[in-house]
Amino acid sequence: MTLAGDRRYTVELHASAERVPQIRRIVAAHLRYWRLDPHVPSVCRAVTELLTNVHRHLGPDARCVVEIRCSGRHLTAAVADEGPPLPRLESGGGLSTVAALSDSWGTCGTEDGKVVWFTQRVDRAVETPLAAPTPLRSVPDAKGQPAASPAQPREPRPEETLAGNPATAPLAEAV
Repeated sequence: MTLAGDRRYTVELHASAERVPQIRRIVAAHLRYWRLDPHVPSVCRAVTELLTNVHRHLGPDARCVVEIRCSGRHLTAAVADEGPPLPRLESGGGLSTVAALSDSWGTCGTEDGKVVWFTQRVDRAVETPLAAPTPLRSVPDAKGQPAASPAQPREPRPEETLAGNPATAPLAEAV
């Protein structure tokens, strides 16, 4: 059941070493968009641990699904994979890091494999202005632009006058 105001993001991927940092950046972007900035470091670290476990135990070609959901009071992240064994909490392992970073966590067997999830309490979204921030100044702006020198009136050169140009000299005499 999805309640009004629920926010949810799901992505399916292969748990290759290259994809883990990409998914971490995508999760961080969604959390920031949802104004959950204080949760970015811990959620991204825990999701990274879960994806690394899939990569380590099932291989880089293992298909998995990452889901993050915020119901207003709780932020839940889950990684589903097709691996048969349910993981155990071992000291110093990836799940101990997930347990330390979350308010609760757990595993659940599915028809296709398992889901490992964790939650964090959300007090409220960070209030940030909807208007875009003032853009950063570029390097030339920061250093300053060279001032353009004002145009000084100058005397015309002889070839620029009617009398100084041999082709137009007869016209100058007529004036």
